[in-house]
Amino acid sequence: MKVTEHIAQSKKTLVSFEVLPPLKGKTITSLYEHLDPLMEFKPSWVNVTYHRSESMFKKKVDGTFEKVEVRKRPGTVGICAAIMNHYRVDAIPHLICGGFTKRETEDALIDLNFLGIDNVLVLRGDAAKNESSFEPEPDGNRYAIDLLKQVGNLNHGIYLDEDILNGSKINFCMGVAGYPEKHFEAPNLEIDLQRLKEKVDAGAEYIMTQMFFDNSKFYAFVKACKGIGINVPIIPGLKPITSKKQLSVLPRIFHVDIPTDLSNGIMRCKTDAEVELVGTEWLTQQSKDLKEFGVPVLHYYTLGKPKVIHNVVKAIV
Repeated sequence: MKVTEHIAQSKKTLVSFEVLPPLKGKTITSLYEHLDPLMEFKPSWVNVTYHRSESMFKKKVDGTFEKVEVRKRPGTVGICAAIMNHYRVDAIPHLICGGFTKRETEDALIDLNFLGIDNVLVLRGDAAKNESSFEPEPDGNRYAIDLLKQVGNLNHGIYLDEDILNGSKINFCMGVAGYPEKHFEAPNLEIDLQRLKEKVDAGAEYIMTQMFFDNSKFYAFVKACKGIGINVPIIPGLKPITSKKQLSVLPRIFHVDIPTDLSNGIMRCKTDAEVELVGTEWLTQQSKDLKEFGVPVLHYYTLGKPKVIHNVVKAIV
């Protein structure tokens, strides 16, 4: 079922989760153990992140180095299929520009369609670790809107090979990312919102936000979106803080602010176990407030902390 259908058919706030593919060498069992306790809440769907390969240099016997491409978390498409088969719940793969040509993307979309997956979250993705800024693959999509348009073309039966006439139409529901505190590469929030509207005008049917810890910023973002004619569902992305280290890591990597009350509470903690309690309580109150506001879905980035997410959701359902 499509995200938009889930939302339209529900009279209450839905719940969804996001997981990472297991590291190469781990089995699918590790993912099931992560998700099992969360299935109690009957999530409408589970997002599965996509990860580009990384360039590494391995030393050869003769002392020289060989450049190899390594994908540490492979298997997003297969994991989506496994989740749908194991739990009978919809799985939504992230679709990224980085590391993929347009033809590889088209083939992946065809595979997803064959598996009965009808939702994708369309993202540009991060720059490679050895690059200062994002660079697409040769004959790859540079921006998320380019990737969005490629998916839209397939929805209309338009393939890369021009000799495919009357091609089968694929019917993906397309989501895109939104940034309540703006994307770090955007010069200001106004331009960032205009770029988001362009994606909606190009066919995006819902928006999934970057994590945030101050609900007022999300509410201002929703109001600003509506003010420029963005009327698709906006789903808040939520994450708990569980260690003091995250006070510096999250703002640096995800370019989000930590509210003073939250940071002060965490700084008073003597152990990460205490931090986890503070982070759980903050996320619980965030969730209750967002539910009262009337968000269509509460989307949780589980990221190795399913017990914390379980405790939060248990407190609000």
